[in-house]
Amino acid sequence: MTELKNDVYLRALLRQPTERTPIWMMRQAGRYLPEYRQVRKQAGDFMALCKNPELACEVTLQPLRRFALDAAILFSDILTIPDAMGLGLYFEAGEGPRFQHVLRTMSAIEQLPIPDPEVELRYVMDAVRTIRRELNGAVPLIGFSGSPWTLATYMVEGGSTKNFSEVKRLMFAEPQAMHLLLDKLAQSVTLYLNAQIAAGAQAVMIFDTWGGVLSPRDYREFSLAYMTKIVAGLTRHADGRQVPVTLFTKNGGAWLADMAASGCDALGVDWTTDLGTARQLVGETVALQGNMDPSILYAPPARIEEEVASILASYGHGHGHVFNLGHGIHPEVDPEHAGAFIEAVHKLSPAYHR
Repeated sequence: MTELKNDVYLRALLRQPTERTPIWMMRQAGRYLPEYRQVRKQAGDFMALCKNPELACEVTLQPLRRFALDAAILFSDILTIPDAMGLGLYFEAGEGPRFQHVLRTMSAIEQLPIPDPEVELRYVMDAVRTIRRELNGAVPLIGFSGSPWTLATYMVEGGSTKNFSEVKRLMFAEPQAMHLLLDKLAQSVTLYLNAQIAAGAQAVMIFDTWGGVLSPRDYREFSLAYMTKIVAGLTRHADGRQVPVTLFTKNGGAWLADMAASGCDALGVDWTTDLGTARQLVGETVALQGNMDPSILYAPPARIEEEVASILASYGHGHGHVFNLGHGIHPEVDPEHAGAFIEAVHKLSPAYHR
């Protein structure tokens, strides 16, 4: 077991004292970095990059060579589980992810297998093991998965969607079928995240990208209930440490108090919710991660620093804040602006921890 040299991110998630606010960025390994684009070209396509543990490790480590980040996040995709279930994931230029097979009937859902993470998803576990070895204790490694509801939306729609008509039709017209699908996905995500933890992930995060398209009642029934089930089934200690769990529902600010009761350690917050308001809603129960609008990174460094100062002031003094963007960094962002963002957090946050 390699000793962790920088554990400020893990301590913040557990609401333990920290000397400053830790920072990492969603999609920090990605298209805004020229070195990433080079490796992706070498791999051939996005999924080939995900399925090559050595190249996935390389792009995971690239942002850490540039920036003083406090965590690495596994380079992968949220749709690896549906792909491992046999739905045939592919990426259409300009259209995003697509599936060769869609799920719209009870019989198709009943036949859906639950993948073995060390068999069908072995490439992800090999990537986790490779990254942990190469990090050599520099910073913690975050593992992740999509939420059952978010995975279901892609599996039922067959890819990206704007109106969610097919998944909502299934949800309202055939709720038993939808609950069976979500239950299978909850089982799969639990196995998948526990396998990542066993392979070396030191924290895990569940991305509920599409929970915000649901009504409050349906969010609790079809999204949060299954994330809560996953949290209850996760390995919470490994390598002699607690393994923190973060939930993130995009556009989920209205449900933060409900999410905090799930048993998780931290909640991701997007930029549509004021961080101070979020802190009032959850009290002392969980840490908060967020929540700068990624588009601020198009602004000059001085404006970026102003925004960092504003968000730090909004959260206020004390521990339990992980600074992040409210969603993934945009591909067109200048890496120097990302660097200015990270430097501003390092410069301004210690004052809030004295």
